[in-house]
Amino acid sequence: MTRAFVFPGQGSQFPGMGKDLAEAFPDAKLVFEEVDDALSQKLSKIIFEGPDSDLNLTENTQPALMAVSMAVMAVLTKQGGIDLKSVCSHVAGHSLGEYSALTAAGALKLSDTARLLKLRGQSMQKAVPVGQGAMAAILGLEFDDVMAIASEVSGNEVCEAANDNAPGQVVISGHKGAVEAAIALATSRGAKRALALPVSAPFHCRLMQPAAEAMQAALAETTVNAPVVPVIANVTASPVTDPAEITRLLVEQITGRVRWRESVQWMKANGVTEATEIGAGKVLAGLIKRIEGDIACTSVGTPEQVEALITQLK
Repeated sequence: MTRAFVFPGQGSQFPGMGKDLAEAFPDAKLVFEEVDDALSQKLSKIIFEGPDSDLNLTENTQPALMAVSMAVMAVLTKQGGIDLKSVCSHVAGHSLGEYSALTAAGALKLSDTARLLKLRGQSMQKAVPVGQGAMAAILGLEFDDVMAIASEVSGNEVCEAANDNAPGQVVISGHKGAVEAAIALATSRGAKRALALPVSAPFHCRLMQPAAEAMQAALAETTVNAPVVPVIANVTASPVTDPAEITRLLVEQITGRVRWRESVQWMKANGVTEATEIGAGKVLAGLIKRIEGDIACTSVGTPEQVEALITQLK
């Protein structure tokens, strides 16, 4: 059985995530403390206690989800003695989860990743004035149909496919007016649902170019190592191991589409039979089951789930 570890992105967060890990495992607690120190912020208090409004600020959400994933990884590797390259063939993450995947695979240091994700969240928020951008989920239409709709409504405004999550689940992003027009057009063309998402900025479209430039500058100052297992990049849906290529793709990811459906299809075509979601929630496991139903999926985010995985992998 060939396994991939996958790491969740924005939308999987909830107040209290990871708290039981920190209480149960000293190695997990150390991860949250290191992230707090790297950011000079008591982010762990927001992660464990909320409120929602603080946790859902993009600049907090991104390092917070990464911290929970890395807390799980710390227990697996340090307490469980699990060697990543001996138990999985690839890692991947959804949007910010790609940073978690890279950290798990040793390409990035935890403290550097925390700072990068804090900046990523801040830069993405600042790239477009509040109220000018929007995102929407289009459910029940295939990717090519949604791409055609986005193209039709663009005109002088931006509307692009941001996340190709699963068959019949595509997220669009761009100027608010164009996204609203796309919602109406998708509904008229038979979408089961077309709804605006409660996000603070239009992620993964070319309006994010100022954030891409900020990340390019920050990544130029960051050491990136070769990962111990290949990382399936969001923007290419294929594996990457070269540090310079990893850096380039992380910059492109800010404005580029998250090709999650194709990433999972690549995994299946290249022998992955089991996917283990590391961190908060079960979003990715659900998407993988929709994309490739015969890939066995588990989600690991609680002490009991971590201990069960250690037992299984040993």
